[in-house]
Amino acid sequence: MLVTSGRFILASASPRRFELLSLLGLRFEVMPSHVDEAFMQGEKPREHVLRLSEEKTRKAAAIHTDAWVMGADTIVTINGEVLGKPRTPDEAKEMLGKLSGHVHTVFTGFTVVRRSADICVRDAVESSVRFRKISDDEMAWYIRSEEPYDKAGGYAVQGMGAFFIKEIQGSYTNVMGLPLCEVVDMLKGIGAIDFTGESHGVNG
Repeated sequence: MLVTSGRFILASASPRRFELLSLLGLRFEVMPSHVDEAFMQGEKPREHVLRLSEEKTRKAAAIHTDAWVMGADTIVTINGEVLGKPRTPDEAKEMLGKLSGHVHTVFTGFTVVRRSADICVRDAVESSVRFRKISDDEMAWYIRSEEPYDKAGGYAVQGMGAFFIKEIQGSYTNVMGLPLCEVVDMLKGIGAIDFTGESHGVNG
């Protein structure tokens, strides 16, 4: 079990982020924090995900002042356009049509706050994803599933949508919604976690 130096809260309802943190054996609570996700005028994608991740984290940390709180925000961009989460089959088809045969970028910002210790650290990670050309029958099949509708860009890299992807440059877990390599480095660096605790059950 990965040891935390205090109560740990994930300020996100994302099943993908829950899954990724759980892979570490981390004990944590889920307390989603919602903020207005509209872009500010002139805001760049990296600035946007950093700002939103910090706002989500600080909102939860204001209530749970002695806990480590982490929030995150992920967006998909292509040719300067931000793709959100499709709500209808038509929106999903339009988004996937833009991604088909092209390279898009996934940005995730994440912030960790422990208010009682006056700690606030944040970072953003960028990955490039190249899609194969999606045929009409594949598109129709995919948008009939439930998978596109709660995902930025309308696909899941860890789900059925994986076969659309020819190449990823950068962090795979970032495309899922939380760049684990950078997250662990940050948490270890600020003393939120350590790797000297009890056995996690792997035999030598």
